[in-house]
Amino acid sequence: MFPITRLRRGRSSGSMRRMLTETRLHRDDLVLPLFFDETISSVRYAASMPGVPVYPVRDAEKVAERIHAEGINAVLLFGIPRHKDGNGSGAYARDGVVQKAIKRFGTRSDALIIADVCVCGYTGHGHCGIFSHGDVDNDPTAELCGRIAASLADAGADVVAPSGMMDGQVAAVRGALDDAGHRNTPIMAYSAKFCSSFYGPFRDIADSAPSSGGRETYQMNPANAREAMREISSDIGEGADIVMIKPAMPCLDVIHNARNRFNVPIAAYQVSGEYAMIRAAAENGWLDGRAAMTESLISMKRAGADILITYFAEEAAKEMEQ
Repeated sequence: MFPITRLRRGRSSGSMRRMLTETRLHRDDLVLPLFFDETISSVRYAASMPGVPVYPVRDAEKVAERIHAEGINAVLLFGIPRHKDGNGSGAYARDGVVQKAIKRFGTRSDALIIADVCVCGYTGHGHCGIFSHGDVDNDPTAELCGRIAASLADAGADVVAPSGMMDGQVAAVRGALDDAGHRNTPIMAYSAKFCSSFYGPFRDIADSAPSSGGRETYQMNPANAREAMREISSDIGEGADIVMIKPAMPCLDVIHNARNRFNVPIAAYQVSGEYAMIRAAAENGWLDGRAAMTESLISMKRAGADILITYFAEEAAKEMEQ
C-alpha cells in the first residue's frame, strides 16, 4: 500500500516504461486488406476511405513488391468485378477478379494471401448469398461458399475466409476444399460478424451495399455477446482454423471472452468505419492520428486478438521500424 507501493516508479523513464510494456505490436500481427477492381486502369479512392486505394488488377505485382519491401506478412483480398448477376458467379470464376489478383500477387511476394469468400460484391442485389423471397437462402449459399473457396484455393490463396454468416458455411467450405485437394488450406472464419453501422465506407469502396433491406437476418445482433460464443464454437466444430470478430473496437469484450474460452487463433478486424473515424479526426486536427492508430491496435491485442486486420497496416508497420 501507498506510500510503500508507488506504481509511478515503473513509469519514471522511457527505458523503464519500455521494459515494463505488457502488450507489444509486431509486424507479423498485421493483415492488410487490399481491393482490386477489374473495371479500372488506374488507382482510385473513395471519399469515405481516405488513403485506401483500389487497384486495377494489372497493378497486383507492383503492390506485392511494395508490400514485401514493407515487411507486411499477410493480405486480405477483395474484388470488384466487371459484371454482376443474381448468383454471384464472378466470385467463383476461374478468371474472376480476385483469382487473377492472387495469381499476379503471388509471383512477387511471399506474403500470406487470405481471400474473402462472399458474394455481396458480385451480385446485383448486394446481399451475401442467394437472395429469394426477401431473404438469403442459407443452405444453397453455404454450398456456394464452398465452390468459391475451392476456386480461390485453386488460384493460389493460402487461406480462405468465409464471411457470409451462413449456418454451416464453414463445414461446406471445409468439405469443398478437401474434395478439391486443398486439405491443408486453412479457414479463417468470420465467426462473430455483427450487423454493424461501421461497415459503410467498405460498402462504398467495394460497391456492395444491399439494394434493398438489410443484413439483420444473417449478421449478428450487436447486443448479443453470448450468441457470439455460440457462433464461434459452431465454426470451430465445423473446422475453422482461425476465428474472426468484427468490428474490433466495439467488440473488445467479445474478443476478450473468446480468448478466455477458446484455444484457437483469434483475428480482430478493425473495419472501415473504425479506420475512417480515426483518419477523419486526425485530418481535422482533433487528435493525433498516429497515436490513436497505435492505441486502437494495442487495445485489440490487449483484449486477446492474435491477428490484427487493419487498413492502417502499412502505417503501423512503418512505425514498428522505429
